Amino acid sequence: MKINLSERPQHSVSALLLFFVIHSVQVGVGLQGFQRVIYKSAGHDAWISVLISGIWSLLVLWIMVKTLSYYKNTDLYGIHYDVFGKWIGGLLSALYMLYCLFAFFIIIRNYVEVIQAWLFPQLAAWFVALTLVLMVIYTVTGGIRVVVGICFFSVIFSAWLLLLLFFPIEYADWRSLLPIMEADVSHLMKGAYETTFTIVGLEVLYILNPYIKEKEKTLKFSSLGLAYTLFVYLAVMVVSLVYFSGGQLENTIWATLTLFKIIHFPFVERFEYLAITFWMLIILPNLGMYLWCAVRGMSRVFHRNEKSYIYWFSLLIIIPVCFVKTRNDVNMLNGFFAKIAFVVVFCYPFLLFAVTWIKKTYKERIGRKS
Repeated sequence: MKINLSERPQHSVSALLLFFVIHSVQVGVGLQGFQRVIYKSAGHDAWISVLISGIWSLLVLWIMVKTLSYYKNTDLYGIHYDVFGKWIGGLLSALYMLYCLFAFFIIIRNYVEVIQAWLFPQLAAWFVALTLVLMVIYTVTGGIRVVVGICFFSVIFSAWLLLLLFFPIEYADWRSLLPIMEADVSHLMKGAYETTFTIVGLEVLYILNPYIKEKEKTLKFSSLGLAYTLFVYLAVMVVSLVYFSGGQLENTIWATLTLFKIIHFPFVERFEYLAITFWMLIILPNLGMYLWCAVRGMSRVFHRNEKSYIYWFSLLIIIPVCFVKTRNDVNMLNGFFAKIAFVVVFCYPFLLFAVTWIKKTYKERIGRKS
């Protein structure tokens, strides 16, 4: 059955909220310990690799918005159908749904690992996963406006965490950033590639497109959200570089959480425990948006009831969480996901734009001739 390319959703969201959506989906479990892998590639120039990845992300975002400008009221699933046809387009859409579910699983498993490593070592993985999934189900069943609302409140209520970076700055050695550009271009680019796991999330714009009011402002507010994300990652990376020694940073799995260990208040002795618990609010938009994108695909491509698949997909994710037990297993999955995400988020948009542009140009020429 053909997908209606002019579908208009019953509910829409303001373009202004894209600032909160893009930022909240990009900031998640990756922020807890992205410094180590980038430092191993770029050394103390790791902050430059973060900057390069941010600039590349802005280019990818521009390509996404340019592609969506050809289709005012449809999403990636509809674009696939129009550009590639029913079978190939359906296959690509199914692969994108699997990617969203994989991202959903990776986020949950990484947070489960943090909970077990820092707070409750004996707590069963399935219990933490089930707790997260129940909150996500409650969010997603409310519809896209509820999911976007969670993104908004997540950004607002977590903004204060950035102020905590002033505590480790007191012990900073700014000479650790020198000499600048000691790493060569290949190492800087490798470091930028290592940020893939951390900075993905802007691809949800493909699915959110039909719901956006004032589409001419999509690029503006999405870019602002991405710029804020880049600022956060740059700030955390620079503080980590001047606080930790090189050897410490290479051997610290969750560098951001470790920064919180030096923070003490009269009423909170172990502040990192509070931060880890609070992080649930930060990853909730990640989980909600990725699950919504996946179940939205079932409705758009396979014409299935969305709400029923919210429960099926959630159950599908809880089961494998219990079988990933060691740190090596989590690292392997993170690396595998990063490779897939690099193709889906940072490479595929250019191919999709090229094919879309060629098809639209060809149709326009045929129209003028007729």
